[in-house]
Amino acid sequence: MKVDYIALSIPVFFILIGIELGYDFYKKLKYYRFNDSISNLSQGIGSQITGLFMKTALFFGYKYIFENWRLFDLPDTIWTWIILFIGVDFFYYWFHRMSHQINALWAAHIVHHQSEEYNLTVALRQSWFQSWFSWVFYLPLALIGFDPLMFVTLSAFNTLYQFWIHTRTIKSLGFLEHILNTPSHHRVHHGTNPKYIDKNHAGSLIIWDKMFGTFQKEEEEVYYGITTPLASWNPVWANVHYWAELWNTAKKSDGLSDKIKVFIKPPGWFPTKLGGFKPAPEIDTLNYKKFDSSYSRNIILYVLVQFIIALVAGSALLFLYSKLEMIPIICAATFTILTLLTCGALLENKSWLKHFEFARLILSLFALYLFRDIAIFNTLVISVLIIQISSLIWFYYLQNSLFHVQKTPSV
Repeated sequence: MKVDYIALSIPVFFILIGIELGYDFYKKLKYYRFNDSISNLSQGIGSQITGLFMKTALFFGYKYIFENWRLFDLPDTIWTWIILFIGVDFFYYWFHRMSHQINALWAAHIVHHQSEEYNLTVALRQSWFQSWFSWVFYLPLALIGFDPLMFVTLSAFNTLYQFWIHTRTIKSLGFLEHILNTPSHHRVHHGTNPKYIDKNHAGSLIIWDKMFGTFQKEEEEVYYGITTPLASWNPVWANVHYWAELWNTAKKSDGLSDKIKVFIKPPGWFPTKLGGFKPAPEIDTLNYKKFDSSYSRNIILYVLVQFIIALVAGSALLFLYSKLEMIPIICAATFTILTLLTCGALLENKSWLKHFEFARLILSLFALYLFRDIAIFNTLVISVLIIQISSLIWFYYLQNSLFHVQKTPSV
Protein backbone atom coordinates (compact mmCIF):
# COMPACT_ATOMS: atom_id res chain seq x y z
CA MET A 1 0.00 0.00 0.00
CA LYS A 2 1.38 3.41 -1.02
CA VAL A 3 1.07 5.83 1.92
CA ASP A 4 1.21 9.60 1.41
CA TYR A 5 3.43 10.47 4.34
CA ILE A 6 3.60 14.14 3.39
CA ALA A 7 -0.20 14.53 3.46
CA LEU A 8 -0.32 12.72 6.81
CA SER A 9 2.30 15.11 8.18
CA ILE A 10 0.28 18.27 7.44
CA PRO A 11 -1.13 18.55 11.00
CA VAL A 12 2.39 18.21 12.41
CA PHE A 13 3.64 20.92 10.05
CA PHE A 14 1.03 23.35 11.32
CA ILE A 15 1.71 22.50 14.95
CA LEU A 16 5.43 23.21 14.46
CA ILE A 17 4.67 26.42 12.56
CA GLY A 18 2.43 27.46 15.46
CA ILE A 19 5.24 26.79 17.95
CA GLU A 20 7.77 28.78 15.92
CA LEU A 21 5.24 31.58 15.42
CA GLY A 22 4.61 31.71 19.17
CA TYR A 23 8.35 31.85 19.84
CA ASP A 24 8.73 34.55 17.21
CA PHE A 25 5.96 36.61 18.83
CA TYR A 26 7.37 36.10 22.34
CA LYS A 27 10.91 37.11 21.30
CA LYS A 28 9.68 39.84 18.90
CA LEU A 29 11.90 38.44 16.14
CA LYS A 30 9.61 39.45 13.25
CA TYR A 31 10.42 36.35 11.22
CA TYR A 32 6.79 36.11 10.10
CA ARG A 33 4.57 38.42 8.06
CA PHE A 34 0.90 37.64 7.46
CA ASN A 35 0.93 38.20 3.69
CA ASP A 36 4.17 36.28 3.14
CA SER A 37 3.03 33.33 5.27
CA ILE A 38 -0.33 33.09 3.51
CA SER A 39 1.49 33.15 0.17
CA ASN A 40 3.91 30.40 1.26
CA LEU A 41 1.15 28.15 2.59
CA SER A 42 -0.96 28.76 -0.52
CA GLN A 43 1.88 27.43 -2.66
CA GLY A 44 2.05 24.35 -0.46
CA ILE A 45 -1.66 23.64 -0.77
CA GLY A 46 -1.58 24.24 -4.51
CA SER A 47 1.43 21.93 -4.89
CA GLN A 48 -0.39 19.08 -3.17
CA ILE A 49 -3.56 19.67 -5.20
CA THR A 50 -1.85 19.77 -8.60
CA GLY A 51 0.25 16.78 -7.55
CA LEU A 52 -2.90 14.65 -7.31
CA PHE A 53 -3.14 14.67 -11.09
CA MET A 54 0.44 13.49 -11.61
CA LYS A 55 1.66 11.41 -8.67
CA THR A 56 0.05 8.15 -9.81
CA ALA A 57 1.50 8.46 -13.32
CA LEU A 58 4.94 9.29 -11.95
CA PHE A 59 4.84 6.36 -9.52
CA PHE A 60 3.97 3.99 -12.34
CA GLY A 61 6.80 5.41 -14.45
CA TYR A 62 9.29 4.32 -11.78
CA LYS A 63 7.38 1.09 -11.26
CA TYR A 64 7.44 0.22 -14.98
CA ILE A 65 11.23 0.44 -15.16
CA PHE A 66 11.55 -1.57 -11.94
CA GLU A 67 9.27 -4.35 -13.19
CA ASN A 68 10.65 -4.59 -16.73
CA TRP A 69 14.26 -3.41 -16.75
CA ARG A 70 15.73 -3.83 -13.24
CA LEU A 71 19.20 -5.30 -13.11
CA PHE A 72 19.06 -6.91 -9.66
CA ASP A 73 16.56 -8.47 -7.25
CA LEU A 74 17.48 -6.77 -4.00
CA PRO A 75 16.52 -8.27 -0.62
CA ASP A 76 14.33 -6.35 1.80
CA THR A 77 16.99 -5.87 4.48
CA ILE A 78 18.17 -2.97 6.63
CA TRP A 79 21.24 -2.60 4.40
CA THR A 80 19.06 -2.22 1.31
CA TRP A 81 17.12 0.53 3.08
CA ILE A 82 20.33 2.30 4.15
CA ILE A 83 21.83 2.12 0.66
CA LEU A 84 18.57 3.37 -0.88
CA PHE A 85 18.45 6.25 1.62
CA ILE A 86 21.93 7.30 0.50
CA GLY A 87 20.95 6.82 -3.15
CA VAL A 88 17.79 8.92 -2.82
CA ASP A 89 19.76 11.70 -1.13
CA PHE A 90 22.51 11.52 -3.78
CA PHE A 91 20.11 11.82 -6.71
CA TYR A 92 18.14 14.54 -4.87
CA TYR A 93 21.36 16.56 -4.70
CA TRP A 94 21.79 16.34 -8.47
CA PHE A 95 18.14 17.07 -9.20
CA HIS A 96 18.34 20.10 -6.88
CA ARG A 97 21.64 21.31 -8.32
CA MET A 98 20.41 21.03 -11.90
CA SER A 99 17.23 22.88 -10.91
CA HIS A 100 19.49 25.86 -10.15
CA GLN A 101 21.64 25.53 -13.27
CA ILE A 102 19.11 24.94 -16.07
CA ASN A 103 16.61 27.71 -16.75
CA ALA A 104 13.75 25.40 -17.72
CA LEU A 105 14.08 23.56 -14.40
CA TRP A 106 14.67 26.74 -12.41
CA ALA A 107 11.38 28.07 -13.84
CA ALA A 108 9.61 25.50 -11.65
CA HIS A 109 11.96 25.41 -8.66
CA ILE A 110 12.11 29.20 -8.34
CA VAL A 111 8.79 29.15 -6.48
CA HIS A 112 10.46 27.68 -3.39
CA HIS A 113 12.93 30.60 -3.26
CA GLN A 114 10.58 33.55 -3.78
CA SER A 115 9.84 34.31 -0.14
CA GLU A 116 11.86 37.17 1.34
CA GLU A 117 11.41 35.66 4.80
CA TYR A 118 12.81 32.44 6.22
CA ASN A 119 10.60 30.42 8.53
CA LEU A 120 8.83 27.06 8.58
CA THR A 121 6.10 28.23 6.19
CA VAL A 122 8.80 28.59 3.51
CA ALA A 123 9.37 24.83 3.68
CA LEU A 124 5.81 24.37 2.40
CA ARG A 125 6.26 26.87 -0.41
CA GLN A 126 6.59 24.33 -3.22
CA SER A 127 6.29 24.49 -7.00
CA TRP A 128 3.09 23.17 -8.57
CA PHE A 129 5.02 21.65 -11.48
CA GLN A 130 8.42 20.57 -10.14
CA SER A 131 7.35 17.00 -9.41
CA TRP A 132 6.49 16.57 -13.09
CA PHE A 133 10.18 16.27 -13.94
CA SER A 134 12.03 15.63 -10.65
CA TRP A 135 11.19 11.91 -10.69
CA VAL A 136 13.31 11.38 -13.81
CA PHE A 137 16.49 11.93 -11.77
CA TYR A 138 15.66 8.91 -9.58
CA LEU A 139 15.12 6.38 -12.39
CA PRO A 140 18.61 4.84 -11.98
CA LEU A 141 17.37 3.54 -8.61
CA ALA A 142 14.52 1.71 -10.36
CA LEU A 143 16.98 0.33 -12.91
CA ILE A 144 19.24 -0.99 -10.13
CA GLY A 145 16.26 -2.74 -8.56
CA PHE A 146 15.09 -0.74 -5.54
CA ASP A 147 11.43 -1.49 -4.81
CA PRO A 148 9.03 1.36 -5.74
CA LEU A 149 7.34 1.41 -2.33
CA MET A 150 10.71 1.59 -0.60
CA PHE A 151 11.68 4.44 -2.91
CA VAL A 152 8.43 6.36 -2.33
CA THR A 153 8.83 5.97 1.44
CA LEU A 154 12.43 7.17 1.61
CA SER A 155 11.82 9.93 -0.92
CA ALA A 156 8.97 11.21 1.26
CA PHE A 157 11.12 11.10 4.39
CA ASN A 158 13.91 12.93 2.57
CA THR A 159 11.38 15.68 1.85
CA LEU A 160 10.01 15.61 5.41
CA TYR A 161 13.52 15.99 6.84
CA GLN A 162 13.92 19.27 4.99
CA PHE A 163 10.90 20.85 6.69
CA TRP A 164 12.59 21.67 9.99
CA ILE A 165 15.73 23.21 8.45
CA HIS A 166 13.72 26.20 7.21
CA THR A 167 14.16 28.14 10.44
CA ARG A 168 16.24 31.01 11.81
CA THR A 169 15.64 30.02 15.42
CA ILE A 170 18.31 27.27 15.37
CA LYS A 171 21.79 28.71 14.88
CA SER A 172 24.19 25.74 14.90
CA LEU A 173 24.18 21.99 15.56
CA GLY A 174 27.86 21.63 16.41
CA PHE A 175 29.63 18.61 14.89
CA LEU A 176 26.45 17.61 13.00
CA GLU A 177 27.08 20.58 10.74
CA HIS A 178 29.82 18.47 9.08
CA ILE A 179 27.42 15.66 8.12
CA LEU A 180 23.80 16.82 7.95
CA ASN A 181 22.02 19.55 6.06
CA THR A 182 21.15 21.96 8.86
CA PRO A 183 19.21 25.23 9.23
CA SER A 184 22.49 27.14 8.94
CA HIS A 185 23.46 25.39 5.70
CA HIS A 186 20.01 25.79 4.19
CA ARG A 187 19.76 29.46 5.10
CA VAL A 188 22.77 29.93 2.83
CA HIS A 189 20.95 28.08 0.05
CA HIS A 190 18.05 30.55 0.22
CA GLY A 191 20.31 33.61 0.16
CA THR A 192 20.47 36.17 -2.66
CA ASN A 193 23.93 37.29 -1.55
CA PRO A 194 26.19 36.53 -4.56
CA LYS A 195 28.51 34.32 -2.50
CA TYR A 196 25.53 32.21 -1.36
CA ILE A 197 23.82 31.66 -4.72
CA ASP A 198 23.80 28.05 -5.99
CA LYS A 199 25.34 26.67 -2.80
CA ASN A 200 24.29 23.90 -0.40
CA HIS A 201 21.95 21.83 -2.57
CA ALA A 202 21.83 18.97 -0.07
CA GLY A 203 18.68 17.16 1.01
CA SER A 204 19.60 15.37 4.22
CA LEU A 205 23.40 15.01 3.97
CA ILE A 206 25.65 18.01 3.40
CA ILE A 207 28.49 15.69 2.35
CA TRP A 208 27.48 15.89 -1.32
CA ASP A 209 28.05 19.65 -1.44
CA LYS A 210 31.45 19.20 0.19
CA MET A 211 32.35 16.41 -2.26
CA PHE A 212 31.24 18.27 -5.40
CA GLY A 213 32.38 21.80 -4.56
CA THR A 214 29.07 23.55 -3.86
CA PHE A 215 29.41 24.02 -0.09
CA GLN A 216 29.35 27.46 1.52
CA LYS A 217 29.40 28.14 5.25
CA GLU A 218 26.96 30.71 6.66
CA GLU A 219 28.96 33.86 7.33
CA GLU A 220 27.49 37.34 6.80
CA GLU A 221 23.76 37.99 7.17
CA VAL A 222 21.59 36.19 4.63
CA TYR A 223 19.16 38.18 2.46
CA TYR A 224 16.40 35.86 1.32
CA GLY A 225 14.40 35.58 -1.89
CA ILE A 226 15.39 35.74 -5.57
CA THR A 227 17.61 38.30 -7.26
CA THR A 228 14.64 39.88 -9.04
CA PRO A 229 11.87 39.86 -6.40
CA LEU A 230 8.51 38.39 -7.38
CA ALA A 231 6.68 41.34 -5.79
CA SER A 232 3.36 39.52 -5.85
CA TRP A 233 1.18 37.37 -3.59
CA ASN A 234 -0.58 35.75 -6.57
CA PRO A 235 0.00 31.95 -6.31
CA VAL A 236 -0.66 31.31 -10.00
CA TRP A 237 1.66 34.07 -11.20
CA ALA A 238 4.36 32.79 -8.83
CA ASN A 239 4.37 29.49 -10.74
CA VAL A 240 4.43 30.93 -14.27
CA HIS A 241 6.21 34.29 -14.05
CA TYR A 242 9.68 32.94 -14.84
CA TRP A 243 8.31 30.97 -17.79
CA ALA A 244 6.91 34.27 -19.08
CA GLU A 245 10.34 35.90 -18.66
CA LEU A 246 12.06 33.07 -20.53
CA TRP A 247 9.50 33.20 -23.33
CA ASN A 248 9.93 36.95 -23.74
CA THR A 249 13.72 36.59 -23.77
CA ALA A 250 13.49 33.82 -26.37
CA LYS A 251 11.28 35.99 -28.60
CA LYS A 252 13.85 38.79 -28.48
CA SER A 253 16.74 36.43 -29.26
CA ASP A 254 18.13 35.97 -32.76
CA GLY A 255 18.46 32.49 -34.23
CA LEU A 256 17.12 29.14 -33.11
CA SER A 257 20.31 28.32 -31.20
CA ASP A 258 20.00 31.32 -28.86
CA LYS A 259 16.29 30.74 -28.42
CA ILE A 260 16.98 27.17 -27.23
CA LYS A 261 19.87 28.28 -25.02
CA VAL A 262 17.53 30.61 -23.15
CA PHE A 263 15.85 27.50 -21.70
CA ILE A 264 18.89 25.29 -21.10
CA LYS A 265 21.49 27.79 -19.91
CA PRO A 266 21.82 28.86 -16.24
CA PRO A 267 19.72 31.67 -14.74
CA GLY A 268 21.29 35.01 -15.64
CA TRP A 269 22.31 33.91 -19.14
CA PHE A 270 21.26 36.15 -22.02
CA PRO A 271 22.32 36.20 -25.68
CA THR A 272 25.07 38.67 -26.58
CA LYS A 273 22.45 40.79 -28.34
CA LEU A 274 20.67 41.26 -24.99
CA GLY A 275 23.78 42.01 -22.99
CA GLY A 276 25.20 38.59 -22.23
CA PHE A 277 25.39 36.96 -18.80
CA LYS A 278 24.12 39.09 -15.92
CA PRO A 279 25.56 38.04 -12.55
CA ALA A 280 23.62 38.46 -9.32
CA PRO A 281 23.98 42.00 -7.98
CA GLU A 282 25.50 42.74 -4.61
CA ILE A 283 23.01 43.46 -1.84
CA ASP A 284 22.44 47.18 -1.26
CA THR A 285 22.06 46.87 2.50
CA LEU A 286 21.28 50.58 2.99
CA ASN A 287 18.35 50.65 0.55
CA TYR A 288 17.17 47.04 0.89
CA LYS A 289 13.39 46.75 1.17
CA LYS A 290 11.02 43.80 1.11
CA PHE A 291 7.85 43.73 -0.94
CA ASP A 292 4.92 44.38 1.39
CA SER A 293 1.31 45.56 1.45
CA SER A 294 -0.94 47.12 4.05
CA TYR A 295 -4.70 46.67 4.50
CA SER A 296 -7.46 46.91 7.06
CA ARG A 297 -8.10 44.41 9.82
CA ASN A 298 -11.38 43.40 8.14
CA ILE A 299 -9.57 42.39 4.97
CA ILE A 300 -7.00 40.41 6.96
CA LEU A 301 -9.84 38.56 8.68
CA TYR A 302 -11.61 37.83 5.38
CA VAL A 303 -8.37 36.53 3.83
CA LEU A 304 -7.75 34.34 6.87
CA VAL A 305 -11.24 32.83 6.71
CA GLN A 306 -11.00 32.15 2.98
CA PHE A 307 -7.54 30.64 3.42
CA ILE A 308 -8.85 28.30 6.11
CA ILE A 309 -11.67 27.27 3.76
CA ALA A 310 -9.10 26.51 1.05
CA LEU A 311 -6.96 24.59 3.54
CA VAL A 312 -9.90 22.48 4.71
CA ALA A 313 -11.11 21.88 1.15
CA GLY A 314 -7.63 20.96 -0.04
CA SER A 315 -6.97 18.66 2.92
CA ALA A 316 -10.32 16.92 2.45
CA LEU A 317 -9.51 16.39 -1.22
CA LEU A 318 -6.10 14.91 -0.39
CA PHE A 319 -7.62 12.31 1.91
CA LEU A 320 -10.79 11.57 -0.07
CA TYR A 321 -9.71 11.76 -3.71
CA SER A 322 -9.30 7.98 -4.04
CA LYS A 323 -13.03 7.61 -3.32
CA LEU A 324 -14.18 10.28 -5.76
CA GLU A 325 -14.85 10.42 -9.49
CA MET A 326 -12.68 12.69 -11.63
CA ILE A 327 -15.27 15.45 -12.15
CA PRO A 328 -15.79 16.12 -8.40
CA ILE A 329 -11.99 16.02 -7.96
CA ILE A 330 -11.50 18.61 -10.69
CA CYS A 331 -14.24 20.83 -9.25
CA ALA A 332 -12.86 20.61 -5.71
CA ALA A 333 -9.32 21.29 -6.94
CA THR A 334 -10.49 24.27 -9.01
CA PHE A 335 -12.41 25.68 -6.05
CA THR A 336 -9.35 25.39 -3.81
CA ILE A 337 -7.01 27.05 -6.31
CA LEU A 338 -9.47 29.87 -7.04
CA THR A 339 -9.90 30.49 -3.31
CA LEU A 340 -6.13 30.75 -2.90
CA LEU A 341 -6.10 33.13 -5.87
CA THR A 342 -8.67 35.27 -4.06
CA CYS A 343 -6.42 35.46 -1.00
CA GLY A 344 -3.47 36.60 -3.09
CA ALA A 345 -5.54 39.16 -4.99
CA LEU A 346 -6.93 40.59 -1.75
CA LEU A 347 -3.42 40.98 -0.38
CA GLU A 348 -2.48 42.90 -3.55
CA ASN A 349 -5.70 44.90 -3.74
CA LYS A 350 -6.32 43.84 -7.35
CA SER A 351 -9.06 45.78 -9.13
CA TRP A 352 -10.39 42.69 -10.96
CA LEU A 353 -11.11 40.96 -7.66
CA LYS A 354 -14.54 42.55 -7.17
CA HIS A 355 -16.18 40.66 -10.05
CA PHE A 356 -13.96 37.61 -9.68
CA GLU A 357 -14.87 37.01 -6.04
CA PHE A 358 -18.61 37.31 -6.59
CA ALA A 359 -18.34 34.87 -9.50
CA ARG A 360 -16.22 32.44 -7.46
CA LEU A 361 -18.65 32.39 -4.53
CA ILE A 362 -21.74 31.99 -6.73
CA LEU A 363 -20.13 29.20 -8.77
CA SER A 364 -19.11 27.41 -5.56
CA LEU A 365 -22.74 27.46 -4.39
CA PHE A 366 -23.81 26.04 -7.75
CA ALA A 367 -21.16 23.28 -7.48
CA LEU A 368 -22.36 22.37 -3.99
CA TYR A 369 -25.86 21.98 -5.35
CA LEU A 370 -24.66 19.74 -8.18
CA PHE A 371 -22.75 17.40 -5.85
CA ARG A 372 -25.27 17.39 -3.01
CA ASP A 373 -26.04 13.68 -3.57
CA ILE A 374 -22.45 12.44 -3.23
CA ALA A 375 -22.61 10.52 0.04
CA ILE A 376 -19.07 11.32 1.10
CA PHE A 377 -19.89 15.05 0.98
CA ASN A 378 -23.23 14.92 2.79
CA THR A 379 -21.87 15.90 6.19
CA LEU A 380 -19.92 18.81 4.69
CA VAL A 381 -22.40 20.33 2.27
CA ILE A 382 -24.60 22.15 4.77
CA SER A 383 -21.72 23.70 6.71
CA VAL A 384 -19.86 24.73 3.53
CA LEU A 385 -23.09 26.11 2.08
CA ILE A 386 -23.60 28.31 5.14
CA ILE A 387 -19.97 29.49 5.02
CA GLN A 388 -20.15 30.37 1.33
CA ILE A 389 -23.44 32.28 1.68
CA SER A 390 -21.95 34.13 4.65
CA SER A 391 -18.84 34.93 2.60
CA LEU A 392 -20.99 36.26 -0.23
CA ILE A 393 -22.79 38.63 2.13
CA TRP A 394 -19.56 39.55 3.92
CA PHE A 395 -17.75 40.37 0.70
CA TYR A 396 -20.68 42.50 -0.49
CA TYR A 397 -20.25 44.78 2.52
CA LEU A 398 -16.44 44.55 2.47
CA GLN A 399 -15.89 45.52 -1.17
CA ASN A 400 -16.34 49.25 -0.59
CA SER A 401 -13.12 49.37 1.43
CA LEU A 402 -11.10 47.10 -0.83
CA PHE A 403 -9.74 49.58 -3.34
CA HIS A 404 -8.37 52.30 -1.10
CA VAL A 405 -5.34 50.48 0.28
CA GLN A 406 -1.85 51.75 -0.40
CA LYS A 407 1.18 49.49 -0.79
CA THR A 408 4.05 50.41 1.49
CA PRO A 409 7.58 49.07 1.58
CA SER A 410 8.87 47.27 4.62
CA VAL A 411 12.49 47.11 5.70
